[in-house]
Amino acid sequence: MQALLLDERQEQIHRTGEKPFTIDCDKDSLAGAVSQRACVFCGSRVVLYPIADALHLVHGPIGCAVYTWDIRGALSSGPELHRLSFSTDLQEMDVIFGGEEKLYKALIELIDRHSPEAAFVYSTCIVGIIGDDLAAVCKQVEDEKNIPVIPVQSEGFKGNKRAGYRAACDAMFTLVGTGDTAGTSPYSINILGDFNLAGEIWMIREYFERMGVEVVANITGDGRVGDIKRAHGAALNVVQCSGATMDLARMMEDEYGLPSIRVSYFGIEDMAEALYAVARHFDDPAIMERARDLVREELSRVYPELQKYKAALSGKKAAIYVGGSFKAFSLVKAFRLLDMQVVMVGSQTGTTEEYRELAEITDPGTIIVDDSNPLELSSFLEEKKVDIFVGGVKERPIAYKLGVGFCDHNHERKEALAGFTGMLNFAREVYSSVMSPVWRYTRPARGDES
Repeated sequence: MQALLLDERQEQIHRTGEKPFTIDCDKDSLAGAVSQRACVFCGSRVVLYPIADALHLVHGPIGCAVYTWDIRGALSSGPELHRLSFSTDLQEMDVIFGGEEKLYKALIELIDRHSPEAAFVYSTCIVGIIGDDLAAVCKQVEDEKNIPVIPVQSEGFKGNKRAGYRAACDAMFTLVGTGDTAGTSPYSINILGDFNLAGEIWMIREYFERMGVEVVANITGDGRVGDIKRAHGAALNVVQCSGATMDLARMMEDEYGLPSIRVSYFGIEDMAEALYAVARHFDDPAIMERARDLVREELSRVYPELQKYKAALSGKKAAIYVGGSFKAFSLVKAFRLLDMQVVMVGSQTGTTEEYRELAEITDPGTIIVDDSNPLELSSFLEEKKVDIFVGGVKERPIAYKLGVGFCDHNHERKEALAGFTGMLNFAREVYSSVMSPVWRYTRPARGDES
């Protein structure tokens, strides 16, 4: 069957090999299309949430805080303050008369009770409408309590979650440069854009430490306010999930001359290249040799196991829909390692250049889609007779309703998928989902005659 598409969405979908590459993207969602995107507030919250020793207060109706409560599977090696979703719970009278006094009292009470290293205060849609002066209240409390109290201007009507990423980076940048950098190694990095889902950043840190590279700050997985304050003392920013934290890397380069590289930790190929890229930057033969030894050791451990899953999954079809398109590159390579065919790939916030590169590395006939919606995604999955759909919490029901296997690769997941061990976990999860006996009862409903 051919996918059902809204006329106004035609230019945001490309089928590789059918015509010269062109795609319309980086634009507001079509009204009424029920985009898979999240709002500005949600975008800022998912970036800042894993800073574990900070207070996170949502200034708005309780529903905004509920929507983003524990929104990431972000683990902490110490404080758990980030997991408490505080809200000022604005009510009708607050909307009429203003919520600044309520915000002030909430901040004072929470800081006294929890003694955080900093406080992030998120403004939601209603705050922007009624005109509460968030910055003024934060400055007053900061002066009284002598800790950073940072307004996060994230009113949802200002755009989509990409704007939220920028708001989060603006907030973190107020901390950068305020800490002591004494004793920082010349072979040191900040890890940007990993959020320690299921403990992944602990694996990544271990890899770099085995190479002889110091990690100054995790931004933001298992993050600490003090580390972010001294992050400008590192020698290199290593940026994963570039859509979320690339703005912060650019700010740090402009202000402190701190260079950055973009990497991915998903899949064997990209994980190895991430380690080699850092080693090349420092141009130290000892670091490069340790990186090669590490990759050799890890591959010898996981590769034989991967072959077992590859034999069973060869020829199966996969579809990918993720938040940022940068993650999709690694997923395409990971499926190729398992000899699976990617027949659809899309994202919520990709750029023309990223989609063009995706079109170049995928097979003819692959659907490339920007800012999709449930109607389109359902049609694509049925048209391509997909065996597994990789997405997030909003894509899961689409897959299950169609009788398609699903792999959660978004920020709510509890399974570590980064690093060499993560690739093995990914292969195991894909195998378990695709080969489940339950699909023999649902596949006929998809029109799958095989």
